[in-house]
Amino acid sequence: MKYHLFEVFGIELEYMLVRKESLKVNPIVDQLLTKKNGSLSANIDNGKIEWSNELVAHVLELKTNGPTANLEDLDSLFAENIQEINYLLQEFWTILLPSASHPLMRPKTETQLWKHSYSKIYALYNRIFDCSGHGWGNVQSMHINLPFYNDTEFEKLHAAVRILLPIIPGLSASSPIFEGKTTGFKDSRLEVYKTNQKEIPQLTGKVIPEQVFSKTDYYQRIFKPINAAIKPFDTENILDHHFLNSRGAIARFDRNAIEIRIIDIQECPAADIAIAVLITESLKVLISGEWIALEELKKWHEDDLFEIFNSVIRDAEETKIQNEAFLAIFGIKEEASVKQCWEKLYERVQSQVSAKHQHTIEYILKNGSLSTRILKKLDGDFSEEKIKNVYSELGECLANNLLLKV
Repeated sequence: MKYHLFEVFGIELEYMLVRKESLKVNPIVDQLLTKKNGSLSANIDNGKIEWSNELVAHVLELKTNGPTANLEDLDSLFAENIQEINYLLQEFWTILLPSASHPLMRPKTETQLWKHSYSKIYALYNRIFDCSGHGWGNVQSMHINLPFYNDTEFEKLHAAVRILLPIIPGLSASSPIFEGKTTGFKDSRLEVYKTNQKEIPQLTGKVIPEQVFSKTDYYQRIFKPINAAIKPFDTENILDHHFLNSRGAIARFDRNAIEIRIIDIQECPAADIAIAVLITESLKVLISGEWIALEELKKWHEDDLFEIFNSVIRDAEETKIQNEAFLAIFGIKEEASVKQCWEKLYERVQSQVSAKHQHTIEYILKNGSLSTRILKKLDGDFSEEKIKNVYSELGECLANNLLLKV
């Protein structure tokens, strides 16, 4: 079934399984799914939420069980499932842990690929890309799926999404630490995302999608080069171009949706869904033509947008943007921070946001991205003990659907 713009939504959240005391990753998603289902299944229908495996054996994905028209109470649904999962994990002395990267994991030695369904695909990916690095084994994200009905709606949505992508990490960055050390990037997940498929650069491109605004052009300019590039590696033809496309937002013509993939997972569903609400309401403004005409949106080249994106993954909301034409989209006339861009967007859409989500968005805008708050909590102390204390607190935030306070 096809839907019109913003008629329904699809949300996917990824979490890692870790041992409760040591916080070491625990690759037992198969045991969790077996315990829940009675037998191993890669996808479990749990009412309005579905549980499924990911590439690596310590990451679980929760997603809306089909499109939903209701974003308002979605965080509560996810929170209920998280509580159930933590309950099932008790006998394994294991919990779910949020944030987009594990701060102490050493993926070279700790990564275990999923060995069950789809394992042939994952094994091929591992053979091509070596999935033992941080970009594969230590990344958790939220995906937002937004529908389009036809080429006209795809054109509008893709144009608006491309403009918003560079500043999204200013809201959502939550991966400041790899292997016990600050990386210098608030969004380390996206820093490795850029290059984790460098062997076949056609898959990721510049992360920001090309200026493509119809299904025909998309197949010609994006899918056709992807299929040609993967052919020497995929001799059994088991990989699909929708699956292979790794840009920061991908067109899913198999379900008439654009999937935004660059959003780091937060400390709790309340934060994830509030960010999803702000992003979708902001896209509505960009599509409406109130601030900028569609033809002007379409003129932005991915190289110019990537330059902004590249700086934002380093400094998140504190990034200073000097591109006057980009700032003018948001009605800003002089150099401004990414935080100021989001404040401008929030000011415009606030009346469309419920009080619950307003409270969460305002806390994030005032106190910073989750990466910023994690670093404030650590206060320069990157000892294993201190890191474990802060990330244990994140585990409590997830269990109780609460924001990390600073």
